[in-house]
Amino acid sequence: MSKPRGLRIAGNWKMNQGVAETRAFFESLSKIQLPSGKSFAPGVTSSLYVPALSLSAAKDACAKAPAPWNGIAIGVQNAHWEKSGAYTGEISGPMLLEAGVKTVLIGHSERRQFFGETSETAFKRTVSLLQQGFEVMLCVGETRAQREAGQTESCLREQLAPVTFGGSTGPLMGFWNGRLLIAYEPVWAIGTGLTATPSQANDAHAFIRKLLKDQVGPDAAAKTPILYGGSVTPKNVAELMAQPEIDGALVGGASLKPDSFSQLF
Repeated sequence: MSKPRGLRIAGNWKMNQGVAETRAFFESLSKIQLPSGKSFAPGVTSSLYVPALSLSAAKDACAKAPAPWNGIAIGVQNAHWEKSGAYTGEISGPMLLEAGVKTVLIGHSERRQFFGETSETAFKRTVSLLQQGFEVMLCVGETRAQREAGQTESCLREQLAPVTFGGSTGPLMGFWNGRLLIAYEPVWAIGTGLTATPSQANDAHAFIRKLLKDQVGPDAAAKTPILYGGSVTPKNVAELMAQPEIDGALVGGASLKPDSFSQLF
């Protein structure tokens, strides 16, 4: 399906797939041919966000894979806003650039829930990484309690407030050009087997796009890809991707196995 901003299929391996598993994944993936031939459909791109210790193995194995699998962008799941310093356990932009990484996942709900990430720190990471030349996929989404309380829109507005602050002249001026992606992941649908209905997902995406249009401008809203994540599988991906406001999928469990990952395209 043709999308004005293209279609992105992204996988988040989370804390899975060590070096040996990563090599085995790409070895198996290399043997799978897509029905359309050797290439992704026109306008379709792909990325995998892997554990830092598997980064080198993923990049090497991906580069050796046949088309289209050698076109997958390999990224990481977090990075600090400072370029160096006393931040034990963190990874900096310059380190990632040296490793050949160009895309970073920021603000995932598990980072927020378990590791103290806030909308403000996610914003700091986002701005710094964009300024350093990265593509950033910023994650937002409400909990089940928030959805049941009718607070989905207020939650998304709060999580995106630092990003949209200042509008078209704010800190992200000049970066609303497709290098900043937003992933809407309702927390209640991540790894639970529950999935937002296509209409629920599309409504949330439409709200995010309207928020961007109203607070940043129509150009930013038109150029910003918004992906859906939350128990996306080969069985439901086509119906979700058919929604007009959904520009791709950020997939967890289904991205861990070559067979299920290949069936997302």
